[in-house]
Amino acid sequence: MSKSLKRVEKALRAAGIEPRVRRTELARTAADAARAVGCAVDQIAKSIIFRGERSGEAILFLTAGGNRVDADKAAALAGEPLGKADAALVRRQTGFAIGGVAPIGHLNPIRAFLDPRLTEFDEIWAAAGTPNHVFPVSAATLARIANAQVADFTS
Repeated sequence: MSKSLKRVEKALRAAGIEPRVRRTELARTAADAARAVGCAVDQIAKSIIFRGERSGEAILFLTAGGNRVDADKAAALAGEPLGKADAALVRRQTGFAIGGVAPIGHLNPIRAFLDPRLTEFDEIWAAAGTPNHVFPVSAATLARIANAQVADFTS
């Protein structure tokens, strides 16, 4: 088992949640992940990370699978201009590689925002630290354990 997956499972347990991680075939897109677990595309919580231009820190936007982050709305929420987060920043702050960034279990604290569209479902699925693993959770629980603010940042 990968160190990243172990970290996610540990974070779930620490939050009082028994991990129900599912292994999938490589899911490069939200549509691939949705097909793999048998859910709607918007039930996939994509982890989109930007770099705060002033803070230099990674900022996490948990977005419903069919939605796109609106850069202006996201920057307004973050309180600073946003730029592209490179792989080194993502790895340094979260401990995860791009393509498998989980919303929890980060090496360092991260500011996070959650797309309200995700709250419309009883169950959503998020990356579990690898491109091949996902876990189910409610949006309210994910917002709580990821310390994410529910806010509109999509176009």
